[in-house]
Amino acid sequence: MEKKKMITVTIDGAEYAYPYGTPYKNIAADFQDRFSCDILLVNRDGKLCELHKVLDRDCSLKMVTAQAKPGMQTYERSALFLMLKAFYDVAGRENVERITAEYSISNALFILARGNFILDQALLERVEKRMRELAAQALPIEKHSVSTDDAIDLFHRSGLVHKAQLFRFRIDSHVNVYTLDGFTDYFYGYMVPDTSYIKCFGLELFENSFVLRLPARSAPGQLGEFRPSRKLFRALSDSAKLSEALNASNVAELNAAVSQGNTMQLILSNEAMMEKKIGDIAAEIAARKEVRFVMIAGPSSSGKTTFSHRLSTQLRSCGLHPHAIATDNYFKNREDTPRDENGQYDFECLGAMDVEQFNTDMVRLLNGETVEMPTFNFIKGAREYNGNSLTLGERDVLVIEGIHCLNDQFTHSLPRESKYKIYISCLSTLNIDDHNCSSTTDARLLRRIERDARTRGYSAQATIRMWPSVRRGEENNIFPFQDSADVIFNSALVYEAALLKPYVQPLLFGVPRDSDEYIEAKRLLKYLNYFLSIPADHIPKTSLMREFIGGGFYHV
Repeated sequence: MEKKKMITVTIDGAEYAYPYGTPYKNIAADFQDRFSCDILLVNRDGKLCELHKVLDRDCSLKMVTAQAKPGMQTYERSALFLMLKAFYDVAGRENVERITAEYSISNALFILARGNFILDQALLERVEKRMRELAAQALPIEKHSVSTDDAIDLFHRSGLVHKAQLFRFRIDSHVNVYTLDGFTDYFYGYMVPDTSYIKCFGLELFENSFVLRLPARSAPGQLGEFRPSRKLFRALSDSAKLSEALNASNVAELNAAVSQGNTMQLILSNEAMMEKKIGDIAAEIAARKEVRFVMIAGPSSSGKTTFSHRLSTQLRSCGLHPHAIATDNYFKNREDTPRDENGQYDFECLGAMDVEQFNTDMVRLLNGETVEMPTFNFIKGAREYNGNSLTLGERDVLVIEGIHCLNDQFTHSLPRESKYKIYISCLSTLNIDDHNCSSTTDARLLRRIERDARTRGYSAQATIRMWPSVRRGEENNIFPFQDSADVIFNSALVYEAALLKPYVQPLLFGVPRDSDEYIEAKRLLKYLNYFLSIPADHIPKTSLMREFIGGGFYHV
């Protein structure tokens, strides 16, 4: 018998020999004791591979656990697959009309379930018990490639019509599907090899349905804290209802509107809904006679600048006189700026702001005094005064945008009734299909990739590399204060991924295959591939999306 060819595998700089055809699962098992949580994928020379794949070439391998973003995404996806299988088993396939994974919220997925059953904690306990039974059996999660036509027929027959509709717009002739104990589904991304890897989960009633609780990346072995923001949940729920009203609650419905020539009506309706919301906020501010400071904060690429302009227009229509104030002008001089643990200037922490000077100036304005307003010279790294004075009249309000605007420590001297706080974020609820929800973080990242390229000359690789640092700043300085806002404004537009696709796609293709950012770029490319493109000439000049693609009326 011919001896099996040996393959050289490099792991952490050391070389190992394995027979040709060895599953990556077996190799991962040899190195599992080096990790505190399960290895879920391998990174083979910059390409993610599922553990059922086999060794067929000399390569370098890195182990991927749930402490890495791709690993946690794989775990969440697999846990959802397990939950769907268990729910159908317990409730009966014939009794389930529709189960939809709506969006992520506080280390959990919000799930809507409709059908001929009573959704109560007793049912969820039975479903969770069934999940644990399936997990204990280490059942294989099998991956199959089928023709696109066969996939459409399969999902039509199984009642998963949303998936069949999605594949109508697929150019590829084949599609990968996953099967678990006779239940077949389609997912955007990778899976664990069997159910034994899915150990940490929980089901809990929440609002009008339930959540699938999951671990956090920081501690994959235990359930993450579930402390959802009710205001944020309401905003996400309202957004989902808006998408449904526009007949664009998933990518297939959006693609249908584009392919049938209904794009313009969809865009104008979506923009009108957003403008009405801005008008409602302006009317509420005008009704609160004591409000003099409109404080706006939100994470990166939420569209804060365009929103501020549009809100100011609506405030004028309510008889108010808005004045824009940029908190960046209250940065401390460069030599007084705190440094982070790496010795770099930390411009995002509250300590980088001259909080006391800001409060002194705002209180003086509130008292009717004339104040000379500063301008920060970013080249010199110093605050300057150039004779720009401001006095607040009876109908004047300040529209103040900045990272710390929701933090009461930043405005500690201002009476609460004088402030109206707005949290703005891009809370996209346009899902790929019922079982593949989109990430609000991805929506903001796509916006930022295009804006960075257009206005700063940054490559997509550079933006992706900076993104984790941006996210850490948001976690520390913005998200903890979102519940203190008077209103949450959702800046997501259902059509934006279709609009951004022709802009961002070429930039993502420019990310080198041998770079650390390539895996993320490839994932985003796959996401954009689901969408039919729409042209920018359909987008109004006042649209918030003009902040990212250019060509708008506002100077941003």
